[in-house]
Amino acid sequence: MSSAPTPAQPTPGASASRPECVYRLDDIPPTTPVIVGVGQAAERIDDADYAGLSEADLAARAVSAALADTGADDVARLVDTVVAVRSFERSSPASSSPFGRPDNMPRAVARRTGMDPRRAVEEVTGGQSPQHLVNEFGAEIAAGRADAVVLFGAEVMSTVRHAQRSGTAPDFSETVGGQLEDRGYSIGGLTSIDEVKHGVVIPISQYSIVENARRHRLGLGAAEYARSMGELFAPMTRVAARNPFAAAREEFTAEELATVTDRNRRVSVPYPRRMVARDHVNQAASAVLMSVAAARSAGIPADRWVFVHGHADLREKPLLTRPDLSRGPASVAAVREALRLAGTDVDDVAHFDLYSCFPVAVSHVIDELGLSPDDPRGLTVTGGLPYFGGPGNNYSMHGIAEIVSRARREPGSFGLVAANGGVLSKYSVGVYSSIPAPWRPSTSADLQRELDAAPSVRVAHYPNGPATIESFVVIDPDGEAPGATVVGRLADGARFVAAVDDPALLDLLRADDDPIGTPIFVRASTNQNHAARTRDVLDARHPRAAVGFAERYEHLLVRREGRVLEVTINRPEVRNALNPAANAELDSVFDAYFADPDLWVAILTGAGSAAFSAGNDLSAGAQGGLSMPANGFAGLTARRDRAKPVIAAVNGFALGGGLEIALACHVIVADEQATFGLPEVKVGLVAAAGGLVRLPRVVPPALARDMILTGRRIDAAEALAYGLVSRVAPHGEVMSAARAVAEEILAASPVAVRASLAAMAGSESQPDTVRAVDESLSVLDTVLVSEDLREGVTAFAQKREPQWRGC
Repeated sequence: MSSAPTPAQPTPGASASRPECVYRLDDIPPTTPVIVGVGQAAERIDDADYAGLSEADLAARAVSAALADTGADDVARLVDTVVAVRSFERSSPASSSPFGRPDNMPRAVARRTGMDPRRAVEEVTGGQSPQHLVNEFGAEIAAGRADAVVLFGAEVMSTVRHAQRSGTAPDFSETVGGQLEDRGYSIGGLTSIDEVKHGVVIPISQYSIVENARRHRLGLGAAEYARSMGELFAPMTRVAARNPFAAAREEFTAEELATVTDRNRRVSVPYPRRMVARDHVNQAASAVLMSVAAARSAGIPADRWVFVHGHADLREKPLLTRPDLSRGPASVAAVREALRLAGTDVDDVAHFDLYSCFPVAVSHVIDELGLSPDDPRGLTVTGGLPYFGGPGNNYSMHGIAEIVSRARREPGSFGLVAANGGVLSKYSVGVYSSIPAPWRPSTSADLQRELDAAPSVRVAHYPNGPATIESFVVIDPDGEAPGATVVGRLADGARFVAAVDDPALLDLLRADDDPIGTPIFVRASTNQNHAARTRDVLDARHPRAAVGFAERYEHLLVRREGRVLEVTINRPEVRNALNPAANAELDSVFDAYFADPDLWVAILTGAGSAAFSAGNDLSAGAQGGLSMPANGFAGLTARRDRAKPVIAAVNGFALGGGLEIALACHVIVADEQATFGLPEVKVGLVAAAGGLVRLPRVVPPALARDMILTGRRIDAAEALAYGLVSRVAPHGEVMSAARAVAEEILAASPVAVRASLAAMAGSESQPDTVRAVDESLSVLDTVLVSEDLREGVTAFAQKREPQWRGC
């Protein structure tokens, strides 16, 4: 179905408090943006006229409805810009289109609806997109860079799922071509590596963590909190039941929403199924923005015009760094700023549409604004994402369409749309009214700087020891294999994420009692952190690996020669690139080296003559980048205590992670044909295993920036000239050179060598040279009482070689 509201007449007495400055239409600048048309379209699988429309076809219905809603003829030919909200099939690198899609969605829809825009745009991922686009292109029109803009979005996830289940395969692919400004995903910061490693990547998991933190803050029991979520959402079901575009037109009581049944099973702690967004829908919506001058020229009646009185776009800190997991200061600030620009306040708003993917997405805003869940004005004009439907990133376009319709029916009233992306991450707000008002420039940038300056919580990627639960999620808690994750705090205040497989802890998380604040123990491993109720359980389920050398290694050659340990990365077929297993083996070997008192120097090299190491083995897949020892790449790049010398014998390419490994060693000796570089940017990565930090500290900053930003490589001669390496050996003789360096180190006092390493490491964090020198004097506390000092002085006096004991 699709429709466009008919022109409305003023409703007598329908008004709200107006801004202090009231403008007449004749006073409004001609470049002021106005919304002149809105349209929606939907179809359900069980509709008698269900057609199984593609995304482009359903979007075209909504756009046609919006163009017709302007009340003028031939508006399509005036449109200079068409913007598509990114659909779920295009929302991340992992998403796909099972039945194909147009190569240029904005122009595919434009072609269907009689438009030939000069500019086509596909917006970034996020539910904030529709309102953000109104804000952005309102500013474009106000600046004179556009005259008529059509915004639209559509989802046909229900049709796609239906086709997959029925075994049909519609072809939605289409070659359109033409100019397209594809803005990409812009999902950086919405999910962290720690969340990915621990399975906290789907919205239900992330929002459950926020919701459970709010429940704890309010001090409510599980049943009481479930009831409060039901009371928040029950009024929305009544709105959805009356909305012809809604996906689920069924009314529920608070008790029916909160009570777990076979039809309302728990999908997580704390969510029953009826309290989460419904994304398998076929829905589309569109809005037409024009300048006042263009609207007049097109003959669009003034009673179709709706003005944007206030607007804001703000971004929240990443979830794990937020001071309070249960709050979203940026969301509330965006609402308040939009109201401030509009010259009104929350009491004067007649209609709201607050983004409602999960209860906390609404409650965290109304908590701060002083709104009640049963506010007689209602918190949604559509019926909310769980009931009306959550059409991907485009839900709030439906909210805008409904608010605009109400602004026309009730002249002088104000409506507010609040759109959310991510996990309360990106928030865009608009205040709408038929009251004429000039465009007000955005003030969001200054406000964003204030929000960014607020303190953040430090995240511990590899936590160990006693901790407390700060929040948690259990997915499918009543199923055969529930998945549980905790967010916790260490004694120093650092926050971490950990998986739970301890039955006792899992039972606690599923119980009605609030588990937040419970003491637990956490331990890091290469792939995941693990939490348990007690240290004994943690030891039993995830024992620490014994420190020592193995009899054999799959990816390494390990050789002891007196007090020297020689380690060879033995993966020449992939230029000694490291996969997760090789990383784990190196981490274990260096654990054993630093713990063995009989080993005083280590040499690390690569097998063959082609490469020292080409870094991360990209053929191992994405998981290879997430499976990393706590001590970093090769067990070295993040190792804090490198108390004994490690020599890198670079025999060929040292690229990417290979160079980062070498930089983590104390001495680098290079073959004359060796090559060094950080080419990560050329494959869309960054040198995050130390290259971005260590290279600028070793070579001149200008060269470091050049190498990091362009992927430039340098040869051994340049590396020697710039101080990256200390010695260059003839081709094929780098191990001989490295062994010579090792022998020179062995000729010195091991106590003095280790004390020197410790002092140099300590000085790296002290920028004041004099203070660093003063602090380094503490190393003498160890040296002056060592037997090596007595032996060294005695041997010098006796004119003989010292016999070091290393103590």
